[in-house]
Amino acid sequence: MVLPEDPKYALKKVDEIREMVDNDLGFQQAPLMCYSRTKTLLFISNDKKVVGCLIAEHIQWGYRVIEEKLPVIRSEEEKVRFERQKAWCCSTLPEPAICGISRIWVFSMMRRKKIASRMIECLRSNFIYGSYLSKEEIAFSDPTPDGKLFATQYCGTGQFLVYNFINGQNNT
Repeated sequence: MVLPEDPKYALKKVDEIREMVDNDLGFQQAPLMCYSRTKTLLFISNDKKVVGCLIAEHIQWGYRVIEEKLPVIRSEEEKVRFERQKAWCCSTLPEPAICGISRIWVFSMMRRKKIASRMIECLRSNFIYGSYLSKEEIAFSDPTPDGKLFATQYCGTGQFLVYNFINGQNNT
């Protein structure tokens, strides 16, 4: 975990990784709103390569995703394809949240190996000293289609919390 008070060389490396992650996720080069309140978790492989990155920030509010009824789907593959293509909506009613995951990324060749889940588990036990966050206290920033599938699976529901990392502090 890299914190804002860590040495400059570590923060510089995190910035380089964030840039690469943003490009891979298709983000515009959006700056983090409150850099001094972020925590970055890096998953380092045995051969000392960064294969996972999670950037979290303190937030106050999240918005519940509104789950749509799925049409009758025969296979898991069809379900995944449908989930990737459909639009989704969220409630306009803010709900209290503590931790916003602004980015979560795993190197494409290392996906489906529980790396993202392990990073979130680590985040949940280290985000606030002496406390273990519940899944209800975490919100995801505007997830990609794969991110939405991951969040649904991780949270055990399609009605997980989301937030806008541009104004995660606001109640609007």
